[in-house]
Amino acid sequence: SQTVVVSETPIVRPHGQVKSADADSPHFSATARLDIECELGFVVGGSSVLGQPVAVGDAASHIFGVVILNDWSARDIQAWEYVPLGPFLGKSFATSISPWVVPMAALDQARLPVTAQEPRPLPYLAGEGDDGAGRGIDIAFDVAWNGTTVSRPNYRDMYWTPEQMLAHMTVNGASLRPGDLFGSGTISGPVRETTGSFLELSEGGRTPIVLGDGSERSFLLDGDTIEITASAPGRDGRRVGLGSCIGTVVACPDSSESVAGSRGDQPL
Repeated sequence: SQTVVVSETPIVRPHGQVKSADADSPHFSATARLDIECELGFVVGGSSVLGQPVAVGDAASHIFGVVILNDWSARDIQAWEYVPLGPFLGKSFATSISPWVVPMAALDQARLPVTAQEPRPLPYLAGEGDDGAGRGIDIAFDVAWNGTTVSRPNYRDMYWTPEQMLAHMTVNGASLRPGDLFGSGTISGPVRETTGSFLELSEGGRTPIVLGDGSERSFLLDGDTIEITASAPGRDGRRVGLGSCIGTVVACPDSSESVAGSRGDQPL
């Protein structure tokens, strides 16, 4: 939790082990493929007992509210380290969240029926009745890169409900306590303009993203600012705002390396 930071906290470019496709061994370097993941963060409001899973039908009572969440990701560090044990330094350096929590009660008008899940989930995720597995949420996101909107994901395109995610997270007996935070995973829709990461939006660095000033990017340069905003349908035709989640990339103060002269889009 020490690296979960509030909106507008500067994001220091991380270092780690990187291995190019044509290299025999990794080297230590600042990431050249710094990315975002547009997510919804869920704030836990109820506790559970260690060793006792939370049933999917009871999960809603354990979720207090939501925040916008940006899971900053170093794709070149991640690509080397995640085989075979999964990401570590490529993810652990920073996670930004919006400055206030929107209660789930404020999102009643935004809840949606669950779309058909095939194959049918295992019983601990399926629940009972029409809403036994929880409900989706209609939350529209806007991802702006240096002031240019580059993507508009919507949480309604997510496959799993919040209740299913919490039930799965605790099925091994992991416990909850108030204030715990868990992320939805990258929110991406069916078309390129609704993807929630620049890895997807740039098609792995092969299709640069054009910003409002005419410059091109595939991954973040030092000095770049990302702002993610979101809102949901509310009562009487109004919108419920989730605020904004802002982060500006800065070079590591102890390093002479600055990723400012290229798009950082060379394929691994």
